[in-house]
Amino acid sequence: MKIKVKAKEKDGIVKVKMLVKHPMETGRRKDAQGVLIKVNHLTEVKVEHQGNVLFHGEFGMAVSKNPFMAFAYKGAKGDKLSISSVDNLGLTGQADVTVK
Repeated sequence: MKIKVKAKEKDGIVKVKMLVKHPMETGRRKDAQGVLIKVNHLTEVKVEHQGNVLFHGEFGMAVSKNPFMAFAYKGAKGDKLSISSVDNLGLTGQADVTVK
């Protein structure tokens, strides 16, 4: 899965915006042949800075496709953030970003 991240600092506050490309299937939709589509959803998204967790989210089936998340923290330009995600099938995503 792909994770897009933007992180910008202004006046000592870093605003982080993330978009996780994921189908987020509930297991209740059917394909064109009428067969149920397998459950596939994010279970966790985590953002870390220097080993500290800044954001941690646990998700289930009720979240829409390609979820968008945003948060802010006290930080500085040049901070390095590490974003990771996991879904219920064990697939993972990883992104690293430097605050601008």
